[in-house]
Amino acid sequence: MITMWQQLIQFYLNQNDANHESIKNEIKKHEDNLKFLNSQSNRLAESILDLQVSLGRYHSCSVITPDNESGSSNTEDDTAEQILKKENSAAGIFCWLKANAQTSNLALEKDAVGVVATLARVESDELSRILSEYLGLQTMLAIVCSTNEGVNALEKYNPEGTINCNAGLHGIGSSIKRKVNGRFAVICLEAFRPYVGGFVANDPQKKLAIPKPRFPNEECPAGFIDYAVNMLYLESNNLSFVTSSGHGLRETLFYGLLSGLQVYRTRNEMMSALPCIDEGAVSLDGGMIKKNGMFVLGSRKDVEVKFGIVSGRSGVVPPNYSQAEEVVRRLKWESTKLAEDIQREQQLLDHLKAKSADKVA
Repeated sequence: MITMWQQLIQFYLNQNDANHESIKNEIKKHEDNLKFLNSQSNRLAESILDLQVSLGRYHSCSVITPDNESGSSNTEDDTAEQILKKENSAAGIFCWLKANAQTSNLALEKDAVGVVATLARVESDELSRILSEYLGLQTMLAIVCSTNEGVNALEKYNPEGTINCNAGLHGIGSSIKRKVNGRFAVICLEAFRPYVGGFVANDPQKKLAIPKPRFPNEECPAGFIDYAVNMLYLESNNLSFVTSSGHGLRETLFYGLLSGLQVYRTRNEMMSALPCIDEGAVSLDGGMIKKNGMFVLGSRKDVEVKFGIVSGRSGVVPPNYSQAEEVVRRLKWESTKLAEDIQREQQLLDHLKAKSADKVA
């Protein structure tokens, strides 16, 4: 005859078997989810690569033109060279790291987007000079990261709070006999509040739909060209870049740096437009207003690091180019979201496997 004690033991054993079977089913479910998410991630990666190859063919055909054969224009390579010459700057070491992939530090690089000066180009040397001077050398050399994780990877600290010169960017510098001198700027995109006013319809460069400045009589000021943030040309990879929240470089980084900065043909026209200027203005002949009421006078200074110049045909886009760019942009955002889902599923799976192992033990 089975005693009550034996019945209780049998009950708990049955419960334990049921729980163990339930955990096994949960593990199988999460493994299936991971398998599906990874297949989706691989599919997206292939689609992005195919589209980028197609867009890359367009760019490779449009770089060399009669407008820049003489080499007088400042190209993106020239900008990188100028940064590399600043051997003991954080930006110089970072650009060296990007150029030497075989020694790449993935933990440091995976979240870093690039140096501000290398992320956009403009149409003329005059515009390059004035915008670069407006932003200043420290901002032009700022390293841009997607998240705080990337910022934290650039610099590590000892327990007492001093900089660990054997880790992060300082460690890379030490390994190539360079030292980061002084402070350097780092920009975190996830901390930027993006522009929320939408984009210019059907514009391949995804320009921001910022209302034009107007006098009380509704007339636009004479000599107004455009907002500086919309006069930057983004290459394919930079144009399709998105943060985890789905925002691009123009509406985060460059809007955060330039905001409503207006560009005018001449200083006189800029001064005539003062009632319409709230967030600063520059002119192609060297005029500069930092903020409403704050003027920058004096002669222009040499700019050490400038934005590159757009080649002659870069502004001409083939049919469906903008749609292709938008697809790449959307797919990259979806890929980021998938990566987050994969990470969550993996964490749940690891937790269940550890729980199952404890029960077996």
